[in-house]
Amino acid sequence: MPVFITYASYSHEGVKGMLAKPKDRSGPVSALLEKVGGKLISFYITTGGNDVVVISEVPDGTDAVAIGMAVAGTGAVSKIETVRAWSAQDFVAVAEKAAAIGGAYTPPGG
Repeated sequence: MPVFITYASYSHEGVKGMLAKPKDRSGPVSALLEKVGGKLISFYITTGGNDVVVISEVPDGTDAVAIGMAVAGTGAVSKIETVRAWSAQDFVAVAEKAAAIGGAYTPPGG
């Protein structure tokens, strides 16, 4: 199953909710992932440019986007970004495909 990494930052409303009822948010995130047949791998609260990092497996990219939209729709986050991740070993197949089709693309001005 594909792996996705999601970065998110809480909105003011999200922070207010966390202060009103502090609790571990990994349970609700895990339950949401399970709704689409996915699985939570890791959940971290972070410092810096993002407040949350979630590593998950979901059946495909449309599921990952739908989850992000569902969470963003609550107003609890001010930004959310989800990216696909490959293991180094799995990415070899991607590089092989790129090598096979590389000559078919004409760059701008070419």
